Amino acid sequence: MKLTADRIIDAGMTVFAETGYHGLSMRQVADRLDVHAGSLYYHVPNKAALLQLMADRVARQAYEAGTAALAALPAQADWPARVTAQAVALRQSIRRHPGGAIMLAGSPKTLSPGALALMERLLATLAEAGVPPEHRGTAADTVLSHVTGYVLQEQSEPPAVPVTAEDVAALHRSFPRTVAAAAAHDPDEKFARSLDLLCAGIGTLLRPAR
Repeated sequence: MKLTADRIIDAGMTVFAETGYHGLSMRQVADRLDVHAGSLYYHVPNKAALLQLMADRVARQAYEAGTAALAALPAQADWPARVTAQAVALRQSIRRHPGGAIMLAGSPKTLSPGALALMERLLATLAEAGVPPEHRGTAADTVLSHVTGYVLQEQSEPPAVPVTAEDVAALHRSFPRTVAAAAAHDPDEKFARSLDLLCAGIGTLLRPAR
């Protein structure tokens, strides 16, 4: 089969899922494709470039998922619903790739058409909502960074350790509010509530209609 950039990205995604950021190497990708490492460099110059291409693929997939999510909204959907649809689609897209959050977080956004497309559409949504120009960039970056950070935390959680009833009781006594807050919502509901809070904050920036 002909060696192409897409095949190299496919192999890179597979190796990344198995070994993580620091374990990925061009030699491992070449081994996965059963080719000499030198043959990769005609298509992808180095590991950094490969990571950039991989991150861009995740971002492009997130953009397509966001397009579908927005199309599924009713025509009268308000701007918080449109922001939420894009954020939820981004989270779901990143989660499909083990280590996807760290891949995106470590990738220069200025070199990724996919990431730029995500930002451009979110900025347009905020502009239509009435967010002043001087606040749009910060608001959009806050939403996108929150999503990436949320998934990064989800994908970085270590395996759960056994906890005895006595341990739980001791935690309740020492940190009652923290334990209650942690147990109140599942991850999806917690994420939805976090977006509600972000949108509420952004809403305070809206200029009153004239």
